Amino acid sequence: MKYSIITVNYNNKEGLRKTIESVIHQTYRDFEYIVIDGGSTDGSAEVLKEHDKDIDYWVSEPDKGIYNAMNKGIVQAHGDYLNFMNSGDCFYDKNVLENLYEKGFSSDIIVGRDYHFKESTQQGFATILPSRISMLTFVHNTLPHQSTFFKRELFKNSLYDESLRLVADVKFYIQKICVEQCSIQLIDDIICRREPDGVSIAYNERRLQEHHQVVAEVLPPAAIRDYETLHLLDKSTMYKLMRILENDRSRKWLTYAIKIITRLVTGKLHHRF
Repeated sequence: MKYSIITVNYNNKEGLRKTIESVIHQTYRDFEYIVIDGGSTDGSAEVLKEHDKDIDYWVSEPDKGIYNAMNKGIVQAHGDYLNFMNSGDCFYDKNVLENLYEKGFSSDIIVGRDYHFKESTQQGFATILPSRISMLTFVHNTLPHQSTFFKRELFKNSLYDESLRLVADVKFYIQKICVEQCSIQLIDDIICRREPDGVSIAYNERRLQEHHQVVAEVLPPAAIRDYETLHLLDKSTMYKLMRILENDRSRKWLTYAIKIITRLVTGKLHHRF
């Protein structure tokens, strides 16, 4: 099983160095490493030259954005699975690829967890994954892109949409999982140790606009409103609710509890007025 690890970078020299180190020290060696730099002016090209023997393909030239850079990497990839480990993010430990290989996953898309770690506080937390993937996953949220492995064939006829600056990966997930029904495997392994703040956080307003645009291409407004009602719950509670609803006995108890709570709340409201 061969993996293609793709790193895109722009003016993040130290982050790039950290990412490269995490990739080249993986214990599993059947992978190729591709780095696409957008013509950085901070010395990133010098870092790439230092690691020239460790990188199978790299280029430093102006590009049209993050997804244009990723698409450049995809075109150069030959592995069975592609992973996008962008500069500043790292594999969680040196055994990530080996552990993945030993488990023998074969789904079209394999999704692990991110570990968000903040250096200043020395604190972190791991991504919460849903019990299953549906359109609900993508109405306001998405999956951890750095911790996802995609079969290369998925990109054969559809690369990332470069008209989107921040959420082309969300659009790709929706197309492949919800529309084309590609197989997906959620795993408990932590794949990536990532920086808590990235481009999508810095441009949060635009990210939200693009996200809504992508969802609106798939769902009618009435369906979006239904999903948004569920999203009034925090993500952890919503995912727990989904697990409960998928179990017959638990669903009956939940329905009973909701009826009681509704009667109590309604009764209090009537009493108040």
